[in-house]
Amino acid sequence: MKERRKYERFPLTIPARMERMSSDQKEMFDLETRNISACGAFIKTTEQFPEGTRFELNLTVTSKRIKELTGAKSLIKSEGDVVRCTPKGLAINFDKKCHIMSLKCL
Repeated sequence: MKERRKYERFPLTIPARMERMSSDQKEMFDLETRNISACGAFIKTTEQFPEGTRFELNLTVTSKRIKELTGAKSLIKSEGDVVRCTPKGLAINFDKKCHIMSLKCL
């Protein structure tokens, strides 16, 4: 079977705080990634969400090198949509806008 993914996926487990973007109410979820690429991530969860559900994601990436450069952890903030949901988790496709900032700024 030919690989259809545009970007390489990396098996990284990192903390993911997700906020469901809906007008009804604010829902926050503290989860973990199973893998991540430049355009999306697979998030481990037993919650089921329909395709198209919109989330704001905050991924905390800890790294010795990031700490050396910034003095803190790094935070990647993006928005995205659920493109697939399975019993093991959900696949999120990131928007093109992705912000990386130091937690010192928060």
